Amino acid sequence: MTVSPAVPQHLAIIMDGNGRWANNRGLPRVVGHRRGVDRIHPLALACACRGIRYLTLYAFSTENWSRPRAEVSALLRLLGTMIDEEARTCLRDNIRLRLVGSVERLSPTLQEKVSAAIALNSENTGLTLCLAFDYGTRAEIVRAARLLAAAETRPDAVTEDAVARNLFTAGSPDVDLLVRCGGEMRLSNFLMWQAAYAELYFTDVLWPDFGEDALDAALVAFASRNRRFGGLEQGGRA
Repeated sequence: MTVSPAVPQHLAIIMDGNGRWANNRGLPRVVGHRRGVDRIHPLALACACRGIRYLTLYAFSTENWSRPRAEVSALLRLLGTMIDEEARTCLRDNIRLRLVGSVERLSPTLQEKVSAAIALNSENTGLTLCLAFDYGTRAEIVRAARLLAAAETRPDAVTEDAVARNLFTAGSPDVDLLVRCGGEMRLSNFLMWQAAYAELYFTDVLWPDFGEDALDAALVAFASRNRRFGGLEQGGRA
């Protein structure tokens, strides 16, 4: 499929549907999560080939800690496996790896793995792959406010730019296109500051089945939109 040159610089995806994918096949939920992990690197490569510079994936939310303990433990084990795999494949494919969210609730061993993987790929110059783990916009904004308060920031210096510099995503551009898989139509506390002017795209495709055809369908939809920022279309038309 030929995709329009109007490609988002920053694509964010809510990777929903792993559990349903497994349930539909009579498999344990953890199998769906494993299949979802396997989908990450091929999609990152596909995004890089299409000119996307930043890909942020919602891997684990602040609310996900309330899931059954066995499922949370399985997800944490998968994170460790994924980090090990992505550290090697990102280095090979010139992808810069970044974590968006908190690592404070991770084990010291897992924290070390994350830090090592990020350091290993810090000089890569291709697509930036951001994994949002233990992430939620409300917690992120509270954290930014606390950092500003701790720095004794004057009230008149608390600007949008000042807040943005204290978000987990500091240094990354705002989201251009936010995709949610799995048929749900909500943002679930994901990048709500960064996606203030993003185009939204919802698909019934479950994340483990989200391949290049599904990606291209989202990009074609994005290219057809007339983006407006404060009432003007991109390009300055009223």
